[in-house]
Amino acid sequence: MGKKFLLDCTLRDGGYVNDWEFGRDNLISIFERLVNSGVDIVEVGFIDERRPYDHNRSIFPNTKAVEEIWKCIKRRPLLVVGMIDYGTCSLENIQSCEESFLDGIRVIFKKQKMHEAMEFCSRVKEKGYKVFSQLVSVTSYSDEDLQEVIRLVNEAEPYAVSMVDTYGLLEPEKLLHYYEVLDRGVKPHIQIGFHAHNNFQMGYANAQAFLKKNTDRDVLVDATLFGMGKSAGNAPIELLARKMNEEYGAHYDIRPMLEAIEESIKPIHDKLPWGYNSFFYMCAANRCHPNYLNYYQKKGNLSPSGLDELLARIQPEEKRLLYDGEFAEELYQEYISEKYDEGAAYEKLKEELENRELLLIGPGKNIRLQEEKVLKYIAEKKPYIISVNYIPENIPVHYVFVTKGSRYKEMAGKLDRCPEIKMIATSNVECRNGTFEHVVMRVPLLELKEQLMDNSFLMLLKVLKRACVTKIACAGFDGYSNKEDNYVTPAMEYDFVKGAAEFLNRHIRDVLETEHGEMEKVFVTYSHYCDVEDIYSAAY
Repeated sequence: MGKKFLLDCTLRDGGYVNDWEFGRDNLISIFERLVNSGVDIVEVGFIDERRPYDHNRSIFPNTKAVEEIWKCIKRRPLLVVGMIDYGTCSLENIQSCEESFLDGIRVIFKKQKMHEAMEFCSRVKEKGYKVFSQLVSVTSYSDEDLQEVIRLVNEAEPYAVSMVDTYGLLEPEKLLHYYEVLDRGVKPHIQIGFHAHNNFQMGYANAQAFLKKNTDRDVLVDATLFGMGKSAGNAPIELLARKMNEEYGAHYDIRPMLEAIEESIKPIHDKLPWGYNSFFYMCAANRCHPNYLNYYQKKGNLSPSGLDELLARIQPEEKRLLYDGEFAEELYQEYISEKYDEGAAYEKLKEELENRELLLIGPGKNIRLQEEKVLKYIAEKKPYIISVNYIPENIPVHYVFVTKGSRYKEMAGKLDRCPEIKMIATSNVECRNGTFEHVVMRVPLLELKEQLMDNSFLMLLKVLKRACVTKIACAGFDGYSNKEDNYVTPAMEYDFVKGAAEFLNRHIRDVLETEHGEMEKVFVTYSHYCDVEDIYSAAY
């Protein structure tokens, strides 16, 4: 059986979380704890000539800068390595190994750059370093691609070649297939490694499967403290160390790892959490670069289901794994035009609302405090009633205008009991059963330059304006107060509004005058958006 080695890359891969700003004391402490744990290889950061030296960060402009942080530390026999993303560090910034704090350099590269990158690996090897060739997004490699990289690896003879599951797509069967292809072709003295990501919660399981494979070859597996790392994070080194102690005769001391987690890693996690979540699941499930999801999320128009449906349309594979901004926009426009017919939605709303008496119901406290006044108005005018993001207790409504999935969820029980209530939903809210009566695009309704850009009252007014509504009555739109809770349900309160109440009220008054001045508006209950204060019967 070949030997099994454990490589910690917390200070490198973990640095994606905090822009490599661990702080000098943490950099030293983490390294010392890992050394004391007996880890075989410690990766201390990136070598990237685009970044200036900062003693608080584990990213360095050249190899010489690395020793500035750790040169005085006594270290047990282990390998210390850095990483270069091919193309970000020239050979001139890599000193000879005998002059360097580093024993080895890992070079990551995409499939399209394998020839140039392996030539670079050869040049780095000539400087005396143990070179690790890292196959970024190994899932993008066909068996034919692997044969070509095997040929290049055998020519360069690096210390190791590693499979990098960049997007966390692998499951054990596929991982072992890649390994077996490499194992059959790569020269026996070259180590094979594996670097997991956790998008499918498979990082630890895949690392275990890799270690379990019977082989005469030396292998190494990457991991990080507490799974800290890019996107969904990595396989946790404390778990793998325990597994290797129990099943493979290793003797790692896990206690220093736990100390490092508690002292240095947990405080970072509390501020900048990483790990499995729906974002990384969607990227992995659709086998696509996370920049696509970032791009579509920033659009602000789609629900999680809509985002997932759009990602599923990205074809071919080369497009999925290599982000193309122009292609992303074209696909988005195609999807939106197919999914949402805004013209038809507003035409239907116009037919239903244009000539009706309309009463808009907001969630302000005065809907309860001035309930008699509201009920009297309803009895006299018999209006068509639209509530906003909630359903009032004692007032029957015809429509609910919903702008947030969380608000929709809160209404689920009442909507099930009141199937007669119709919905006007913005495009970021997904219907639980079937489809909403009306769906309108969210972003055109926002106040994009304002502190509270998604004020639902202003959003509804824009909808009604486009539906040619010229007259409305309003109740429960109290405005914001710095004195007390603003909502009939305190859980609806925004944390920041008390400090910004005056500004928000002024902005909304301005919008009502400038953008909706032609619309006739009556406030049935007291509102900060009006000049008249009914101080005897209202909260303010």
